[in-house]
Amino acid sequence: MLEKNDLLAAIAPTNRGLLATAEQKQDILAKVAQLEIKNPTAAPLEAGDLLNGNWQLLYTTSAELLGIDRFPLLALGNIYQCIRLQQQRIYNLAEINSVLGGLVSVTATFEVVSEKRVDVRFDRAIFGLQPALGYQSPSQFIDAMQQTAKFNLLKGIDFTVNSNREPGWLEVTYLDDTLRIGRGNQGSVFVLRKV
Repeated sequence: MLEKNDLLAAIAPTNRGLLATAEQKQDILAKVAQLEIKNPTAAPLEAGDLLNGNWQLLYTTSAELLGIDRFPLLALGNIYQCIRLQQQRIYNLAEINSVLGGLVSVTATFEVVSEKRVDVRFDRAIFGLQPALGYQSPSQFIDAMQQTAKFNLLKGIDFTVNSNREPGWLEVTYLDDTLRIGRGNQGSVFVLRKV
């Protein structure tokens, strides 16, 4: 699909949005909107075989995510959003490139509220060094999190996120077998590739 290739070409030089100029951002958002109109999956949340799995972030407008790269001596590595539909869970993992390699993980439960939208409640956050946490890959680490109620302090900082806050939401606006576009309640846009 031409529009999909155009979008991927536009985001390729932006390092997930970190290096995007104002002009590039405007162009990318226009290309996202064009692709959303041609969404081949009318009810993405009912397309479990397409939606379920691990997704690597290619581009975002989220200042929260991109802000990780602004800390001295830290560089943002790969970012993943892993969806486990049967468990109604989302796992966000950000690899941090530093001397020892860091990891930031935030998990959430979700509730389907329409054929395209879920309400999301964050419930757990983990910060630590990849070797101490035993991190090898997103799937391996998710398995470890599911088997460990709380990592001890020698491995990393593992804490419960206040779930009394108002839930956020995420809407899947485009989904095919390799690409997903989503929009969040804070106005952020996410473009992800299935791993």
